[in-house]
Amino acid sequence: MSIPQTGGGPIESRDQLAEYLESGCKPRQNWRIGTEHEKFGYCKDTLKPLPYAGERSILAVLEGLRDRHGWAPLTEAGNLIGLEKDGANVSLEPGGQLELSGAPLETIHETCNEVNAHLADVKDIADAVGVGFIGLGAAPIWKHEDMPMMPKGRYRLMTDYMDRVGTLGKAMMYRTCTVQVNLDFGSEADMVQKLRVALALQPVATALFANSPFFEGKPCGHKSWRSRVWRDLDADRTGMLPFVFDDGFGFEAWVDYALDVPMYFVYRDGNYIDALGQSFRDFLKGELPALPGETPTLSDWADHLTTIFPEARIKQFMEMRGADGGPWRRLCALPAFWTGLMYDQASLDAAWDLAKGWNAETREALRVAASVDALDAVVGDIRMHDLAREVLEISEAGLRARAHKGAGGMIADETHFLNALKESVESGQVPADELLAKYHGEWDGDLSRIYAEYSY
Repeated sequence: MSIPQTGGGPIESRDQLAEYLESGCKPRQNWRIGTEHEKFGYCKDTLKPLPYAGERSILAVLEGLRDRHGWAPLTEAGNLIGLEKDGANVSLEPGGQLELSGAPLETIHETCNEVNAHLADVKDIADAVGVGFIGLGAAPIWKHEDMPMMPKGRYRLMTDYMDRVGTLGKAMMYRTCTVQVNLDFGSEADMVQKLRVALALQPVATALFANSPFFEGKPCGHKSWRSRVWRDLDADRTGMLPFVFDDGFGFEAWVDYALDVPMYFVYRDGNYIDALGQSFRDFLKGELPALPGETPTLSDWADHLTTIFPEARIKQFMEMRGADGGPWRRLCALPAFWTGLMYDQASLDAAWDLAKGWNAETREALRVAASVDALDAVVGDIRMHDLAREVLEISEAGLRARAHKGAGGMIADETHFLNALKESVESGQVPADELLAKYHGEWDGDLSRIYAEYSY
């Protein structure tokens, strides 16, 4: 979940909303890669989630990163709720999931080095205070009543709202984790092509990264329960966005969509003001019930854009949002997968050629089937396993064409970051399949063993 945004001053014309998005367009040489990933923290002796404060807590981890590894503090209402360093942020999800929002970097080599350094620093602090961190798409055992709430104002508001608009919103907030990558676009036309590919092929990422086959202590019937959760969260702000595939789609159409998404809050002077269910259109007219007579700033618009949760979304960049959190290698594989598809024009065109004939029903069916069956999913004549193989080949070609060397030129390109995904395609097994095999085999149904064997 985002920290308060800095977007700009007063909105004097509706045109500024689209101009804000369009201002993210960059020339190709300035395109960057930003990787975000979340992980669950727990007490090693009890296997319970970390509270905010105490000897073994999220606060202890944040303070350790601040004091021993040079991160600068971010506070809200006197509480340490995040950190920043070198263009990256560490922040808290509602249930204490620790998130790294990486700096915008040029290559997968750099972003993977950042991931590796972050996880090493977190492990250094965690080991010292007796806690662990694990990468999964959903909490395997904990129930909602087990989860703490982090002291962030937007989370209190969102928690109260979730049961009004869906059945699984609080599960998303407190008991899921993801890995995602943020990528740039060069123009409106480039954004349109990339967003269409991102939405259409997001189910492939869901399948390849499926890593949440358990919930509340038992198999849940889905290989990505995290993906299932997002389908019953809030229909106004989630989904596969069929309008993106309509003729004429562009920044203005995204503005129209975003304006119809009900608001959560307005951030003023360090406080989150309750605007739950209210309309940004009314805000533009000075008629927002939460702040009568006041009109929004571009910072308010930037904040509002962070409350929209489809499978891929745009702000001043594009976010790929369909993958479960997971093991160390896959945290580097996710940005590699999408960078290979998006940052080489031949690969982007090839990816669009794969998906452009699908209708909205097919895209949604792929989304549902991926959450249940991962690579075993079948929709009509589309076999997910075959589709994933083809998409992965396109991504690999894109990374090879980029030819970004690593390790002082000793590593030829970025393609080796796809190895974990290539192994899944070769075997037909994704992380969820491995976990289920362990559960039904050597673990003999003892799901507590997942912590010792799969923590960072």
